[in-house]
Order: sequence, then structure tokens, then C-alpha cells
Amino acid sequence: MPGSSVLLSVEGLGKSFPGVRALHDVHLEAHAGEIQALMGENGAGKSTLIKLLTGVYAPDAGTLRLGGEVIRPTSPARAEALGISTVHQEISLIPHLSIADNIMLGRQPRRFGLIDQRAVRAKARQALARLALDLDVTRAVASLPTALQQMVAIARALAVDARILILDEPTSSLDEAETHRLFDVMKKLKAQGLAILFVTHFLDQVYAVSDRITVLRNGCLVGQHATSELPRLSLVQAMLGVKLGAPERPTLRSADRLGEASSAEPVLAARGLERKGVVGPIDLALGPGEVVGLAGLLGSGRSETARMLFGIEPADRGELMVDRREIELRTPRDAIRAGLSYCSEDRKVDGIVPNLSVRENLILALQASRGALRVLPRHEQDRLVQHYIKALSIKTPSPETPIKLLSGGNQQKVLLARWMAMQPRVMLLDEPTRGVDIGAKLEIEGLVRSLSEKGVATLLISSELEELERNCTRVVVLRDRKQQSELAGESVTPASIIQAIARHEEAPPDAREGL
Repeated sequence: MPGSSVLLSVEGLGKSFPGVRALHDVHLEAHAGEIQALMGENGAGKSTLIKLLTGVYAPDAGTLRLGGEVIRPTSPARAEALGISTVHQEISLIPHLSIADNIMLGRQPRRFGLIDQRAVRAKARQALARLALDLDVTRAVASLPTALQQMVAIARALAVDARILILDEPTSSLDEAETHRLFDVMKKLKAQGLAILFVTHFLDQVYAVSDRITVLRNGCLVGQHATSELPRLSLVQAMLGVKLGAPERPTLRSADRLGEASSAEPVLAARGLERKGVVGPIDLALGPGEVVGLAGLLGSGRSETARMLFGIEPADRGELMVDRREIELRTPRDAIRAGLSYCSEDRKVDGIVPNLSVRENLILALQASRGALRVLPRHEQDRLVQHYIKALSIKTPSPETPIKLLSGGNQQKVLLARWMAMQPRVMLLDEPTRGVDIGAKLEIEGLVRSLSEKGVATLLISSELEELERNCTRVVVLRDRKQQSELAGESVTPASIIQAIARHEEAPPDAREGL
């Protein structure tokens, strides 16, 4: 900001872990009285940067300066003592303690060796006053709504005379009204001279409240820009590292194929499907054999949509139909019975059971569908496993090899085989090629096409726009947890997807006047 002073200076910061360069030669400045948005997709280096600023990690290279003086925070407590405070995405408060005790926890003033409760309450009120909040500080935090708990977490961060305030995804659990209230607080703190680093994935929020935008990608600084000088389209391109150009036309998305899919009765149709505060409303139709992509930046609601469709986080409203029959998904078991299957984004957490064998992992869903008393005969298990090992070219020394010993690509193929054994009507695939080598990626894309040829409807979530272009007849674009648009046929290109993500619809003049 012109005329503002530099509070924090990051010079050539770098950090590596075994086999991973998390951050490399990053330079940035944070100014007093400025809200700076920190943007980037998964693996961009945002979390590593925050942990270096707050003393969780020690840098391998580079220098940090606060107010012009070199600092070396060795712990979060030391960073707080220097004036750098963080409010994390997950609210880190103790529910059964009072507001005052949470704000002053670990730093309570003492008198005659005992905690001075009167001073604790007074200091808590002072911290809340900076946010223009007047709360009963003896009230338990658990009794507060989420938005006020977030404000208490910010008050705790401010109680150490913070000069730099880092807000890590603070709006992830807030509704629209609560988000606007938080923005009002951020603007008050900005007016008090704080430098605020605002980490978020919501484009609209960035342009609503930030003065400057810093973009990281693959651990490197892409650039720092005044928000008013960085168009949305340029921001999205910078985050994704994609340059718009003329794409090659894939064969899968031919006009005949698109016409067949659009004229057939949908296998799955969602109308106004929504989980309040999480994602929606979603309107979606998948024809037999059709591969429909789901695109958007990290935090746009892609994975939440898949989890809603599979009954992991059931919808609050809307209609879902499978084969023209309306169904209500209260649990994943309901979804499986309806012919749906789901491969999650994180195969190590939500997919494989690492210490079980390839065979045991592959038959897991089929056995679960039969129940504990109807054990799948071993000869049938062996037949199925051998069939899919051969059909999917799964590289494993033996069906009895623990799955944790397989490569990422082969683990992913076992998970696909798990659901193919169920003969599903619909496959929900969340980043099925993430973290695998190029050969495995092409093989998995080939499996998606083979499922399509067998009439299975597939919803494909991917951060790689070229992957969506190669495989999808249509692409539904999400932004800020809401459906924005749908692209079909020749319109499915990286350029058009980026433009749809970045597109900002202005309210009509009469609507704006009423705000």
C-alpha cells in the first residue's frame, strides 16, 4: 500500500523435507494497515510459509524481518511474543472453559502466585473491545455460535499485542452474514494498523476484503499484486499455472457421443441438491456411459459434492434420482444399494486399509454389502482378485501382498477394482490420478473410458484441466461452494474452464441499490 510501512519482510525463504522442496526462494512483504490474501492450490506452500512465520518449522534458507529487525521464531509461543499471531481453520478453543479463560489461557496474570481472575476478565474484555464485541466473558465458549467462537479465537490472537495477524481459512465454517461480520472486524483491525495475512480459497471474498494478493505455486512465489490491478482470470491462471491456448480435440467428446449422452434418460439426476453451509444447490445429470467433469479451485465444493452424492454428508434439501427413481441417501450404505460407488480424494486416509492384503482390500466393499454372516467364499475371492489384477494390470507380487507395499498408481487401481466388482451404475471419482506417475495416470484414464463403454455413468473430479478435457463430455464448474456454469462438447477446454471459474456476475443496478 502506498505510504504504508513494511511490518514483515520475507527474503529468500526456503524449506525442504526428505524428497520434497516445500518452499523455494520466496520473497514477500506485509504492510501495516493492509489485508493481504495468500492464494494457491494444494502443494503451493501456504501452510509451510505459515509454519515458518510462526516458528513451527525453522527455515533452511532466507531471512525474516519484523519492523526491520531480523527475527528467528523458534516456536509458536516465541512468534506470539514477537507479535505474530495465527487463527487456524479449526477453532482451537476449549469448549467448557469461559471466554476469558480461553482468551488468556497460558498467559494469565497472577497475584501472590495465584491466577488473578479479575485481571483475566479485564484483559479479555480489552481484547474483545478491539473487535467491538461486548460479551459476558464468564460464559462458556461451547454456548456460543460458531461465528462468535471464531471472534473469540481472533481476540485470543490479539491479546498478545499482535502486529501480524494470520487468518487461515477463517470463513470455512461461517455463513454469508457471519462472513460479512468477520470482514467488518478485519477492516477495524486494518484501521488499527495491523498487517493481516488472509488465507482463503474463495475468490469473491478475496476481492471483497483484500488490498493485495500474493500467489504461490509449487512452493514458489508467482507474484504480489494490488487486488485492484489483478483481474480474476489472471489470478486463476496464476494459481493453476495454465496458459490459455488452442487445445487438441479429444476423440471421447465427439458430437455423436455427446448427442447420445444428452438424449438418453439420466442414470443419476440431482435437482437443487444442497447441504446448508457446505455446498449447493447442485443441478446435475449423468447419462449412461457419460463422463461428466467437476471443476473448480480448491475449496470450491468439488469433494463436498461427491460426499453429498454418496451419502457421507447427506443433503438437507433437493431431489436425487437414480434410474428415474427418487432416493434418499442417509448413509453410504444407501448409496451403494442404489448402485453408486465412490473413490475418495485421499486414498491413504479414506481408501486403502494399508495392513490388509491386495485381495482383502479389493473385496472389501463386496463383502460389506453381503454382511458379516454371508462371507464371500475364498475361491470366489481368488477368482475376482485374479480377474481384476489381470484386467487392470495391477502390479503386485501376490494377491496376499499388503497393499501399502504397492505404488500409488497400483493402489488406486485396486480401489477402482473394489468398486468395479460391485458392478455400479454410477462412479464418483475424486482426483483418481493424483500422486501417480504418468504411466499409471494414462492407465487409470483408460479404465475410466472402459467403464464408460460399459454404460457406467462417471462423475470425474480433477484439478488437471487437460484431464477433464481429454475425458469428459461435459464439465460442471463450481466456485465458492456453488454451481456456476456447465460446459459441453467443444466448449470443454482449459481456457473455457478457467474463464468460467473466474467469471464474476455483477448484480444488476437495481439489486445493488437495495443492498
